Amino acid sequence: MELRHLVSFLALAEELHFGRAAGRLHLTQPSLSAQLQKLERSLGVQLVVRNSHEVRLTAAGREFEGQARAIVAQLDRAAAVTKLAAAGHSGSLSVGYNLPASKHVLPDVLAHLAREHPHITVSLWEKRTGPQLAALADGTLDLALVYGHPSTAAFRYRPLLRRIPLVAVVGRTHRWAGRTGVRFAELAEQRCVLFARDQCPAMYDSIFRAAADNRIGLDVAQTADDPGATAHMVSVRPFVGFASLPRARSMNMGAPDSGAVAVKLLDPVPTLDLFAVWRAEEHNPAVELFLDAITATRVDAAPSLQPRAHERVDDLALEHQIQQ
Repeated sequence: MELRHLVSFLALAEELHFGRAAGRLHLTQPSLSAQLQKLERSLGVQLVVRNSHEVRLTAAGREFEGQARAIVAQLDRAAAVTKLAAAGHSGSLSVGYNLPASKHVLPDVLAHLAREHPHITVSLWEKRTGPQLAALADGTLDLALVYGHPSTAAFRYRPLLRRIPLVAVVGRTHRWAGRTGVRFAELAEQRCVLFARDQCPAMYDSIFRAAADNRIGLDVAQTADDPGATAHMVSVRPFVGFASLPRARSMNMGAPDSGAVAVKLLDPVPTLDLFAVWRAEEHNPAVELFLDAITATRVDAAPSLQPRAHERVDDLALEHQIQQ
């Protein structure tokens, strides 16, 4: 059974006249008859009764007409969707993101895509940088919004947000809890809670780069890959953890009901940059549309993340802008 046999049968079912159906299909009547015979042989049933007075469908033919029409319509839809996807006007996109991206990139970009390309389906996946890049490499994600960018030629990237500050995270009874800021060198006297580097290489390296600038080592007492776990650990032990300022805010650190407090780090202030990263050999047109949406929603003066009244990092602001 071939698609052209179904198309020929449907034309005949509508016209109930071999001459008109053949003309509509730009076929000769013998060719149309031959196609009908091949279709009937493949099905093992008679679909059409023809005599000198009329052409009519058999009971099997009437039943098959509905099925054939559905098959052809589905194939037409599949072809149309495929063409739209190839042009970037339809299809699906899997995007990984972190907290700053969810606040300062995704809202406007997703709104733009929904307005300009409503047939594109976007799936979102919130993870730390390391898991995102692994998922990007194995094809689970089409695009990642992460801290830092890979140095391998397998990926391409563009900057989004700049200089997102890191803060120290301590418990309410820690001697730093009442301070507005601490010099990074003071970490030489503290025991730290840190995460595995593969969870977020850029953040890990920023912390250790600041330590190297101060010629100190960090005493890592415990590891915790989840920011929530870090907050719990420092709330009951005299340890120091680390978080980005947006993450500290999202967890309400310093609020009356929080067991953890965010404290500004100085000399230097460790910072992170946020990037969009995608595969260099990416062929999904929706990725380019997502990047276009970032450009279309760019603002020259993005609102700063001024700390709230209960936060100890009262003079830290996020210097950021969405880049071209």
